[in-house]
Amino acid sequence: MKSIAQKVFDIEIESLQHVASMIDEQFSQAVEAILQSKGKLVVCGMGKSGHIGKKISATLTSTGTQSFFMHPAEAFHGDLGMVGENDIILILSYSGETEEVLKLVPFLKWHKNLSIAVTGNPNSTLAKNATYHLNVGIKQEACPLELAPTSSTTATLVMGDALAVALMTARDFSPDDFARFHPGGRLGRKLLVRVKDLMRTDALPFLEPGANFTQLIIRMSEGKLGMVFVGTADKIFGVITDGDLRRGLVKYGDINQLPISELMNPNPIFVKEEELVYDAEALMLERKITTLLVQNSDNQVTGVYQIFNQA
Repeated sequence: MKSIAQKVFDIEIESLQHVASMIDEQFSQAVEAILQSKGKLVVCGMGKSGHIGKKISATLTSTGTQSFFMHPAEAFHGDLGMVGENDIILILSYSGETEEVLKLVPFLKWHKNLSIAVTGNPNSTLAKNATYHLNVGIKQEACPLELAPTSSTTATLVMGDALAVALMTARDFSPDDFARFHPGGRLGRKLLVRVKDLMRTDALPFLEPGANFTQLIIRMSEGKLGMVFVGTADKIFGVITDGDLRRGLVKYGDINQLPISELMNPNPIFVKEEELVYDAEALMLERKITTLLVQNSDNQVTGVYQIFNQA
């Protein structure tokens, strides 16, 4: 079974390389037409091409190109009313001869919509009647019967991704733009939410510099952060984590009588409340830490942000 899986990958990778080698000026012209359009990009496909089309449309929509999917069979029962005069139609049909799709052509010509055909046959009816044609012709399907769309649907999907990425690049679509379209996702949260929105502020475990070991343990347990802050909100001398305790035991053995300054990290990392979570987490990954002390504009410690508390 492993060899079969590897063969499928090999066939589909080879197919993608073949399709990539055929990309021509039609691709650039199609991208420019979409960029200049004042309408939406309507994606249409039947069967497996329809499934691929829905994903392509979703990718376009989330990356700055307004798009929706229109089922070709439903189009003739009222859905053509969704197509505006400035919309461009991206039509997927590997054969280029799918009946339900071809029935759209007269309407599109009458309505004067630009169309982009994605087929595996440049000589097909659809390709010849489209404004632009993107060739996804493959040498071999991964299906051993050469019946189930496999390499061909992969090639169509990647061509859709290529369009989306080209449009993103041309529009200078940024991570901030992506976040605005994904406010509920992890990236959206990191790019739109600030540290002050997620930091913990209650019962912060401050500890006086002259405290003894027992007080240290009690305060660390009460704080439930796995650490204590040595000092006050106005003046932090350092932090002690449960990792510092373990390292202290290895180094000193009995640490009950050891001054807490010997266990303390005198150089904790701070971040401002207004810092974006995205930037704060990038700093944590760079420094290989899981906790940041949070300061307000007056440099007072007002909270703590821990990366492993985020879902």
